Amino acid sequence: MTGPHWEGAVNARLLAGDIYRMGRSEWLTEHGWDQAYNDGVRTVIDLRNLAERKRRPSDPVVSEGALARFSVVHAPTEDPEDPRYEELFHPYMNHPRLYSDMIALFPDRVAGVFRELAAAQGKVVIHCSAGRDRTGLVATLLLALLGQAGRAAAEDELAARGINEWHLVSPVKHPHERHLPVGEMAEVVQGRGRAVAEFVGGMDVRAFLLANGVRAEEIDAVIARSR
Repeated sequence: MTGPHWEGAVNARLLAGDIYRMGRSEWLTEHGWDQAYNDGVRTVIDLRNLAERKRRPSDPVVSEGALARFSVVHAPTEDPEDPRYEELFHPYMNHPRLYSDMIALFPDRVAGVFRELAAAQGKVVIHCSAGRDRTGLVATLLLALLGQAGRAAAEDELAARGINEWHLVSPVKHPHERHLPVGEMAEVVQGRGRAVAEFVGGMDVRAFLLANGVRAEEIDAVIARSR
């Protein structure tokens, strides 16, 4: 899928239909937000936890008016305060091998993202911090729901490589990650791809969503907007 050319956007691409994915929204410049608006985006679904939703000194300054045109939905996929979170995801959920644990621990939160996708106005962007793992979980579930599970590993590779390239130029050093050279990155991509394939191979996404409060008509709405 092609990536949008929104100034400042990191790890951004079209996922399916009218649904885009990307890294932190704060990386976009005001011109980048204008470009997203002109492309038809009206809804931003932020998968991050509350403590992550803040500007950094290196982020571009964006006026309130530029952001007021968008409906920004806070739909975190996890609760770091849950006592089981630290045991399973320390320091954070950072690999597709943890997707099964995430949906087992927070099924209602993950399913809730699909309710938001069904209700979203205009084109929609989903994002977390890197645009890789939490966004990747939702993207993988969506592709499987669409019968496109075969795309999931390639989509994950794009996201993993995209944020790896950002680590090379980022003005803020990541506390746990660094830019990986070609050889190391190839091994990471291969391992992530195997984990994605194993995850989607064992998932009935429609059944999962129905069991966790997403109505059949909402599922149909997500599928419709994803084509």
